[in-house]
Amino acid sequence: MEALNRMAESLTYIEERLGTVLNVEEAAKIACMSKFHYQRMFTMLTGYTVGEYIRKRRLTLAAQELLHSNTKVIDIAMKYGYETPESFSKAFRKLHGLSPSSVRKHDQPLKAFPKLSFQIQLKGDEEMDYKIVEKGAFSVMGKSIKTSLVDGKNKLEVPAFWEESRNNGLDNELAVHAGEMGIMGICMDFDKEQEQVRYFIGAEKSNTEVPDTWEEGVIPATTWAVFPVKGPMPKAIQLVWERIFSEWFPSTGYEHAGGPEIEAYQKGDPYHEDYYSEIWVPIVKK
Repeated sequence: MEALNRMAESLTYIEERLGTVLNVEEAAKIACMSKFHYQRMFTMLTGYTVGEYIRKRRLTLAAQELLHSNTKVIDIAMKYGYETPESFSKAFRKLHGLSPSSVRKHDQPLKAFPKLSFQIQLKGDEEMDYKIVEKGAFSVMGKSIKTSLVDGKNKLEVPAFWEESRNNGLDNELAVHAGEMGIMGICMDFDKEQEQVRYFIGAEKSNTEVPDTWEEGVIPATTWAVFPVKGPMPKAIQLVWERIFSEWFPSTGYEHAGGPEIEAYQKGDPYHEDYYSEIWVPIVKK
């Protein structure tokens, strides 16, 4: 409850500074979180990255200023964080579907991206099972893609990547070498500035030779919170992810350690009601 209240206070801070200098690190401090944990918490609770939310809110306010004032386009662009009219126009057109200069013509359709709010609810009617695991560094093998977190692009590209891996036989090859953790979907190498992540489909590296077309990666030693997931994909695992950030983190005093996140898939029918998988989240005590 207290953690979500602090998130709401950080959102107020963002709203009050949309037309001036805005520091995400300061918003994270208000929420009493590291910048990384704040960004992950924000995305899981709202469905938007912090940067995406700020951009859309600023462009919404910019449209209103263009419509109801005689302020120059360049001045409005600078006010809302754009260094050139060209970069402002490109972003504006992407959201609203028209150029800033055409807004002042009558009857032009605009999009409004409203201020978000956190719905703070007391839960606890259903317990969350988890265990804390200390695991040393280990290597993984498989294939990866770079995907953007902006506008939910990753939510389209990651499922497509899994479909491709099934069609080209990658998952079957990985299953032969998979250890106790099974086949893994790993979010790693978070690029907070570009809002990108490397998504890796793989298994723990075995003693066998890694095919030339595969990649290798290293998962650093860390403390993990491991959450069991029971139910068909993807709904069951999505629900647990939501509960981790909306219930577990706010109530335990842990925060995200900033490293890779793992979804571990075991053998079986992933669409069956009894299918078992796990979520591994790197954690650190506040």
